[in-house]
Amino acid sequence: MSYAPSDDRTVAVPEATAVAVLAALDVDASTPEAVDAALDAHESAARAAVLPPTVVLWQDAPLPAAVSGLPPDTGLRVTTEQGEVREWALRSPAPPTAPQAAAAPGEAAPGEAPPEEMTPKGVTPAPPADTPWTSLPSGVHRLDARLPDGRRASCHLIVAPAKVPPPQGPRHGLLVQLYSLLSHRSWGMGDLGDLRELAGWAGRSLGAGFVQVNPLHAAVPGAPTDPSPYRPSSRRFPDPVHLRIEDVPEYGYVTDTADRERLADVRATAAALRESVLHKGALIDRDAVWQLKKQALEILAAVPLGPGRQAAYCDFLAEQGVALEDHATWCALAELHGPDRAAWPGALADPASTDTARARTALQGRIDFHCRLAWLTDEQLAAAQREAVEAGMTIGLVHDLAVGVHPGGADTWAQPDAYAQGMSVGAPPDAFNALGQDWGLPPWRPDTLAASGYAPYRSLLRGILRHGGALRIDHVMGLFRLWWVPEGRAPTDGTYIRYDAEAMLAVLVLEAHRAGAVVVGEDLGTVEPGVRDALTARGVLGTSVLWFERDWTGTGRPLPPGTWREGCVATAATHDLPSTAARLTGDHVALRHRLGLLTRPLAEERAEDAAEVNEWLTYLSGLGLLPAGSGEEEAAVRAVYRFLLRTPARMVGVWLPDTVGDRRPQNLPGTWDQYPNWRLPVADAEGRPLTLEELTASPRLHRLMEVFRKET
Repeated sequence: MSYAPSDDRTVAVPEATAVAVLAALDVDASTPEAVDAALDAHESAARAAVLPPTVVLWQDAPLPAAVSGLPPDTGLRVTTEQGEVREWALRSPAPPTAPQAAAAPGEAAPGEAPPEEMTPKGVTPAPPADTPWTSLPSGVHRLDARLPDGRRASCHLIVAPAKVPPPQGPRHGLLVQLYSLLSHRSWGMGDLGDLRELAGWAGRSLGAGFVQVNPLHAAVPGAPTDPSPYRPSSRRFPDPVHLRIEDVPEYGYVTDTADRERLADVRATAAALRESVLHKGALIDRDAVWQLKKQALEILAAVPLGPGRQAAYCDFLAEQGVALEDHATWCALAELHGPDRAAWPGALADPASTDTARARTALQGRIDFHCRLAWLTDEQLAAAQREAVEAGMTIGLVHDLAVGVHPGGADTWAQPDAYAQGMSVGAPPDAFNALGQDWGLPPWRPDTLAASGYAPYRSLLRGILRHGGALRIDHVMGLFRLWWVPEGRAPTDGTYIRYDAEAMLAVLVLEAHRAGAVVVGEDLGTVEPGVRDALTARGVLGTSVLWFERDWTGTGRPLPPGTWREGCVATAATHDLPSTAARLTGDHVALRHRLGLLTRPLAEERAEDAAEVNEWLTYLSGLGLLPAGSGEEEAAVRAVYRFLLRTPARMVGVWLPDTVGDRRPQNLPGTWDQYPNWRLPVADAEGRPLTLEELTASPRLHRLMEVFRKET
């Protein structure tokens, strides 16, 4: 095994890594004899296979080779997810010199015909001409094949539209880390009530088309909880820590005097927590917020639901099914025994064990509590998206999908067969990180995904797209391949494992079409050749950050705005990068110096950074975007966004901290305790935290957003 980090270099994968990775895929390669046996078994299975586990049919493409390559007179039957059955047979293609006559009404088309022996009474044969395949509805269907020699096979058939829906309407919007946006009503961190208010204001007052948020996935509870939204317990359900307690309908029906007093005490503590973050320099404390909200939610859970609310809750339970029950069961078990399931008693680490079955009964009250929290969170997400649309946004909420999940979280507990045990996703060594990276996220098994028709992936996408107009996929290159690192080994000893990119893209396009959603891929950094082309062909937008857009194969100078790709979200900053003000002033270099993160002398780093910034400022001035004599940083920030509006990018994202001059990054890669990642509120240029109310009234914000009013 080997991989090629560049065209002129090939790196061999350590044998121990290959053995470990194959073992995670249930292939024994521990000895030469085992390797021979595994190869024999694989070759035998390949010879016997008639169809792969999953076949993809694009609605704008010919019949896939996996089907068209079957022997002539193979009988085919498709049972659609809608319950319709279509049947026909493959026929030998006509000689190339003989023109194919059009089929007469009621006759089968040349090359395809319904086999009478496979057409049961009451089933309509496939329509004429080429329509049996081209007219199949989109969805995940079942394909059955019967070969002339009597062999039978079946597989999943994914029929997908050609492209993801394109973005419509205003192309500018806000990029925000929700936890960082506190209002006078939130309990120490931004919540879904704040998101609803932000979306309504941005749509009506700024003419914005979208608001992109960080992943709202359910976190692993702990002391402390990992604050990173990119290492969740579950990507299938949102975290109830984002709930606005006062917006829960049952809040107004707490009548017990003692309960009302307890609620008042909790609210008073929450107000003090909020004030400590806004005015006393405290960091956002997710754990403290959750403990307060959990107390309040326990009180609200005792309030009986009205008949309509009860019916809505029952509908939600029925719709979410086993996935929600498993998630809530894990939450109840983690609540009782702690989040480390290796320490759980008996066989509770196995969701299918008898111990777990007994626990489901014993903990039914707590399981219902966590189910209700998922429902309440879903309701408030729906309310936020509804407000965005009513405010004129054509996209509304843009949700963020993390690369993976915590190895000890709810998803890996509920779906153990879907994940490669003992493996972690990361990145190989590169020019920026000679040691590589280990992100601590177990990867999906590509074989399990294919065998299930990509069911875990489909349900994940469908869930996150319930209440939003677009989806951002972090490290979208992971649809093609991921760097697997065996447990206990260094990231340098990993290897790439490929996924069926055609199937991953087909599922993505299919679910985006079902939801009417735009898809944005985060494709920054090293991208394998062909990946961006494949994504573009299916309508998936990329991510283009101003500072990285240069003519790397030529002059090295900034790319002219007209040469930027159209299929992207253009922006100047992200959660992992310095804010625009920090980059323009060099504050990000000073910060890394204070934390001991620089690999060169400070003077060298400052000189290189200043040269890069000055080159951009000179270029912006030459384009007439930065007025002469505008030496202040705020004017340069506006010039940066004027430049982004000059590009053909389908979407332009405004990093919310840029609107008020915040110079602190939300996350500083390569740090853990040295920097308060994911725990800072949005602040002004002096570092003073701002509330949502103050932010929306900020003169600096409105001066920046005037750029968009003039240019659009």
